[in-house]
Amino acid sequence: MIETGLDLVAEALACRRGDRLVFAGLSFRLPPGGALLLTGANGSGKTSLLRILATLIMPAGGRLLWGTAPVAAAGADYRRELDFVGHQDGVKPGLTPRETLMFWAALRSIESTRISPLLEAALTAFGLDQIADWPCRWLSAGQRRRLALARLVAAPASIWLLDEPTSALDGESQSRLEHAIAEHRASGGRVVVASHTPIDLAAATALTLDAFAPSSDYAALG
Repeated sequence: MIETGLDLVAEALACRRGDRLVFAGLSFRLPPGGALLLTGANGSGKTSLLRILATLIMPAGGRLLWGTAPVAAAGADYRRELDFVGHQDGVKPGLTPRETLMFWAALRSIESTRISPLLEAALTAFGLDQIADWPCRWLSAGQRRRLALARLVAAPASIWLLDEPTSALDGESQSRLEHAIAEHRASGGRVVVASHTPIDLAAATALTLDAFAPSSDYAALG
């Protein structure tokens, strides 16, 4: 099993999309309880960085480490510590919110005795308890987004990777998300958030991806 008390470290990461070098020389250290806030213009590489951290794509340069060991060496053990909520909510219209969260808990192989308490905690945390048994086809865009985020609580992982998580959320729902993130960090979890709108992440490290855009000369050489 992977050791969860280590730092997630990026050293001089670079990302290429087709013929274009999107960013280069990007470094950070994310300790237990830490938060990283990614900002920048459209196309600056926020989603690409999240995908690199999720091992969905490989960096064009640099290293991603868990402690001092390459993430690639941890393989599936590292990926089991991730929860990535992207732009798509991943909600099946024929399932209910409760069934959806049960699916995510089963996918993470949560012990059967823990599933029910985690599901109830997730439904309550994101204000879904009153609609837990509705078909998801009845849900509004904001409710579907809250359901996608509720799986963070129902199927817990050490590292949360969140791409524009406040999309379609009203003020109360964003406060629920911020509270869930704060509780996750207080228990030693980590979070990386890409957002173009303000979100309350206490003592977060801010990375503006525009600052890592390579010069045209460097991009041509790369």
